[in-house]
Amino acid sequence: EVQLQASGGGLVQAGKSLRLSCSVTGFNVRDWVIAWFRQAPGKEREGISYISWGESKYSESVKGRFTLSSDNAKNEVYLQMNSLQLDDTAIYYCAADSASAYDDLFQEYEYHYWGQGTQVTVSS
Repeated sequence: EVQLQASGGGLVQAGKSLRLSCSVTGFNVRDWVIAWFRQAPGKEREGISYISWGESKYSESVKGRFTLSSDNAKNEVYLQMNSLQLDDTAIYYCAADSASAYDDLFQEYEYHYWGQGTQVTVSS
């Protein structure tokens, strides 16, 4: 059974860092596409990063500040978030799919499996 569990959220001051984790069971992280999405209050869910065959991609809103990595031995994926800004406040979700064929891996419709979300709140 495929399961994803996101953790690591919390309250952090602007400019500081936070690392989110996505723990995966049911498949090997190196074999599937794993993405991070976020949803801010009143806004649509936004794809911000994904890793596919060891290569990470980022949306313009987080490029240069966030880094996605994976630990194949632990079967986990991490999102290191640096220089956090007030508008990074959101619920963050990890998602995964085998993605044998896809259009846009920043879109939520590409992913069949989702974690439960972890809240990140950035304060001034």
